[in-house]
Amino acid sequence: DGAIELDPHPLPEATAALRRACEGYFDTTPFVLQAGVKTGMKIAYRNPLEVGADRIAAAMAAIHAFPAKNLIVASFGTATTFCALRSDKTYLGGAIMPGVRVSLEALVGSAAKLSSVEIAATSTTVGRSTAECLQAGLYFGQIGMTREMIRRIGQAAFEKESAPLVVASGEFADLFESEGMFDAVMPELVLKGLYLALLMNS
Repeated sequence: DGAIELDPHPLPEATAALRRACEGYFDTTPFVLQAGVKTGMKIAYRNPLEVGADRIAAAMAAIHAFPAKNLIVASFGTATTFCALRSDKTYLGGAIMPGVRVSLEALVGSAAKLSSVEIAATSTTVGRSTAECLQAGLYFGQIGMTREMIRRIGQAAFEKESAPLVVASGEFADLFESEGMFDAVMPELVLKGLYLALLMNS
């Protein structure tokens, strides 16, 4: 039935608090994407329990939007993640790297003379101020990592199969839409996946 135990441990503190709030204020138990939930996917992880619920939800929504297609889902949020999905609904795995905001916060927090900047697309690769240098590094650094991961995942996971469609999701997906790296940009993929999981488990 495609069920997967996502997490055998107690709910994270924030999730548990939200559950108590829903039960206390709305007299309802919220649906949580967690252990024992049906996903309709085969998880090829060595330990399927390690796969984050956000990645599972995004994968479910991508498969629903593009059935019977090989897929790479690139999610741009707290982390920038990549998930490889085979056309038979097998979740193969992927990669995780620091997200745009996390990278900026790490730089600003670790270097005495760096200040925060707006996270934005830029055409400047040779910055002429510290702010421009940071923006160039954040923007084009993320693009470079994304292109390389898409290329390498495509070779490793789909070498003898049809080329994968690349679907972008997450808070910063729109930031990179004009770079021609994606076949589709669906920022709310995780929310759509959660809704699909709710329907599947009702």
